Amino acid sequence: MATLHDQGHDRVRLVYAKGSVESILARCSAAWDARGQPGPLDAVAVTTSVARLAADGLRVLACARKELPAGTATLRHDDVAGEMVFLGLQAMIDPPRPEAIEAVATCQAAGIRVKMITGDHALTAAAIATRLGIAGAVSADGQPAIAVTGAELERITDADLPETADRVAVFARVAPEQKLRLVRALQSRGNVVAMTGDGVNDAPALKQADIGVAMGKGGTDVAREAADMVLTDDNFASIEAAVEEGRGVFDNLTKFFVWTLPTNGGEALTIIAAIVVGASLPIAPVQILWINMTTAILLGLMLAFEPKEPGVMDRPPRDPQAPLLSPDITKRIGLVSLLLSAGAYGVFLWLRRWNGASLEEARTAATTVFVVGEMFYLFNCRSLTRSMFEIGLFANRPAIWGSAAMIALQVFFTQSPIMNRLFHTRPLSLETWGVITLFGVVLYAIIEIEKRLVGYRLQGATFRREGASN
Repeated sequence: MATLHDQGHDRVRLVYAKGSVESILARCSAAWDARGQPGPLDAVAVTTSVARLAADGLRVLACARKELPAGTATLRHDDVAGEMVFLGLQAMIDPPRPEAIEAVATCQAAGIRVKMITGDHALTAAAIATRLGIAGAVSADGQPAIAVTGAELERITDADLPETADRVAVFARVAPEQKLRLVRALQSRGNVVAMTGDGVNDAPALKQADIGVAMGKGGTDVAREAADMVLTDDNFASIEAAVEEGRGVFDNLTKFFVWTLPTNGGEALTIIAAIVVGASLPIAPVQILWINMTTAILLGLMLAFEPKEPGVMDRPPRDPQAPLLSPDITKRIGLVSLLLSAGAYGVFLWLRRWNGASLEEARTAATTVFVVGEMFYLFNCRSLTRSMFEIGLFANRPAIWGSAAMIALQVFFTQSPIMNRLFHTRPLSLETWGVITLFGVVLYAIIEIEKRLVGYRLQGATFRREGASN
């Protein structure tokens, strides 16, 4: 950056410039001495001072000046191309936020690799990266590692760049087009890339990244428009919090599918079994509607309030190409569908053939088997790998209140005369209620045993996610 200053009529104009040490030194032919006059420029001494400051994590700017003829009205690139006088260095400290250091560590534990791409000096970038704990920013002897610079990137071919981008954690003195190259290189290896940036020159890389993240406070309009999302607080820790929240939401969505699919599967198997053997349907269509309508609201919806499980950020990322339901989860869905179908049809036959109950009473019991079975299974689904006692029995109070409401509503469904007329149901005896409750307990126990025996990983295959940070 350079500015033109008017000193008055018929006096020379002054140009003051600031920028990276390399760019300013290349334009200087002299240095301002202690007497306030241009003198010899010792570029080696300047470079040594810069290295010392940068190694302490300071961001260093160089300043220079030049005189232009009186009456100069416009500043051109040629005016600052050379013959400038070096004035000195300005070093600034921009320490990492404590929450950013913690967020980087959490991201790395979650399998998210954080990389720094900056225009700062290589030593400054390496020192800051070391303080942040960015993996790969420390050499074997424990000292800050020299970052790969933009000049070095220029010499790396497109064929070799993916390996460098994958291996190196810190890139310094990087030009805008090189940021774009780095994002593409990481993507070429199958990585999911999240890029953060705030300037106009970050826009191409933000647009190319799988997830472009712009700064809301200090970012430019161009960066915000090119990004997929905007951080309103300009805090890297917000990205980590968003990943954690996203994992929790995805877990709960998966739990809902694992809970709700056996209902439809069990109902279908029950009806198919009755058709195959030529028996009466154990559940009437209007009763199927009752099951789906009430349980989805009072039971399934409660899984949305399930707190994030402990260690959610200790898991590796999920492969975006993996199916929503893993083979082991699909087997569980099939198992629960069979158990619900067997329980409903078994209770139906028990009442019809051995107790001489009416068709309406047997259907009422079969319907209640589904409702009670789903209620017990709901507590299985609060975690796909842990029991509800491990994650906290009362951690999801809406699930408890929803289950209590479902019990009350089902009692009203079976025992109330008005519901008996509307849904063709009949009151159930205490013995029948006891058998149905026992079935729910057995179903819960079987699934808990299955969790221990199978011991599958919820997230399935993993992949490496790259996060490029500016």
